[in-house]
Amino acid sequence: MTDETLELDGATLSYEVQEGAGPTVVQLHGLSSSRASEAEAGYFDWSPIAEAGRRLVRYDARGHGRSTGRAEPSDYAWPKLAEDLLALLEVVSPDEPVDAVGVSMSVGTLLHAVTLRPERFRRLVLVIPPTAWGTRAGQGDTYRQLADLVELQGVDGLVRAMSAFGTLPLLEEGGWTRAPLPDIAPAILPAVFRGAAATDFPAPDAVATIRQPVLITQWVGDPGHPMSTSERLHDLLPESTLEVLSTPDALRALGDRAAGFLR
Repeated sequence: MTDETLELDGATLSYEVQEGAGPTVVQLHGLSSSRASEAEAGYFDWSPIAEAGRRLVRYDARGHGRSTGRAEPSDYAWPKLAEDLLALLEVVSPDEPVDAVGVSMSVGTLLHAVTLRPERFRRLVLVIPPTAWGTRAGQGDTYRQLADLVELQGVDGLVRAMSAFGTLPLLEEGGWTRAPLPDIAPAILPAVFRGAAATDFPAPDAVATIRQPVLITQWVGDPGHPMSTSERLHDLLPESTLEVLSTPDALRALGDRAAGFLR
């Protein structure tokens, strides 16, 4: 495995490449997460993709993990993150389309990237799509409140507030009760939240133009990742399959399921 960096406007992306026979699979994490915090949390395991012989590229979104960023909210809107992804693809797979796995925030990144450059993608796995369209405004209010909280009380205040929400029943049942801290520098964390608050999926008619095979996986009991988003995406995407992760074993098997779908 190699660790690399890519210089972009206002950010340096940190990414890793696990070499395989290909074609390339790019995996993207969720808001406030990173490669390291996904590993710490433990409920997403993408190693089966590499074990299936695929060339697996994983990266930290700008401002997250080992990638750098600046305190500019517009840098963290999903269209901007999509530009970052497309720039990375020009480096890691310039001549061939890739498969992609996006979690939560990165579902938005992928949808914007695919509608902009559909020829760069072969198959998609959309994991726990977040609030979008009609449900996005309320979530945006929450993110703006969290940004204000960080500025007033620091990351400790944010951790206290987030702990009040409790653990998702599915994760608690599976023994994943330790939530990792946001893997974002405190100085830019409010900007990241405000950028997330001000962004949304592409318009539904644009999403409906996506013709790639898509696997949508949805867990249960999480208002930040409502079933309504996944059902709407399933309705819009003509080549989509929707699967519900209702047990810890189903979540543990997600990496294998994604690897099989991307064959």
